[in-house]
Amino acid sequence: MELFYKPLMIFLFGYLFLRFTGKKAVSQMHSFDMLFILIIGNVISQPLQKDSVSKALFYTFMIVLFYKIFMWISLHNKLRWILYESPTVIIRNGDIDRKGLRKVRLPVDELLAQLRVLGYTDTRNISLAAMEDNGQISVIPKANYRPVQPGDLKVKVKKEFIPIPVIMDGQIIDHNLKYLKLDRDWLLKRVKQKGAEIQDIILATITDSGTLHIDTNNPHNEDKGPYSYKPGEDN
Repeated sequence: MELFYKPLMIFLFGYLFLRFTGKKAVSQMHSFDMLFILIIGNVISQPLQKDSVSKALFYTFMIVLFYKIFMWISLHNKLRWILYESPTVIIRNGDIDRKGLRKVRLPVDELLAQLRVLGYTDTRNISLAAMEDNGQISVIPKANYRPVQPGDLKVKVKKEFIPIPVIMDGQIIDHNLKYLKLDRDWLLKRVKQKGAEIQDIILATITDSGTLHIDTNNPHNEDKGPYSYKPGEDN
């Protein structure tokens, strides 16, 4: 019986301790996932300290089983709100919610830093900001400060196309050529026309127009103007 309730108690109390430390401690990973990684790492390392390989493997299996059970339970809406924390509002209508900041233990300067990472420099421009269960901050800007969308201008845009790589780090990607119904002879001919060598190509892609774009080790612009600035002592 000990082999069953011992890992279960460790998992449950570990989860409660992580919930107690707050969303910030989770840092972009849900409590279940962080706890799972911490416990598994510790359990698997036990045979290195003691001669108990079979027991360590059994505990590992039990922890994985409990993890799967909790994940399955979290898929049900009625139980999800017991296992997951609700988002905490930290900015509402441009005003910082001090109660929300205290709840998630987030200083104002760190809040401003995280907002800058997301591209927001003024809290007055934010309609709603909340810290999610995984510790990330989600932001909804006010209508006048959100990015302009093509629909706002009634402009029709063409479907987004992802350039398909055919050469990476000097290596030809044959399966992508096959997908495009092209062959190496076609590719080598186009590379030669552009005056490049396969081994010098960092990335070569096929664009939506069917043309080959090449990025080599040799930059096109060697000017010493302000746009060629390199951080550090390389200038």
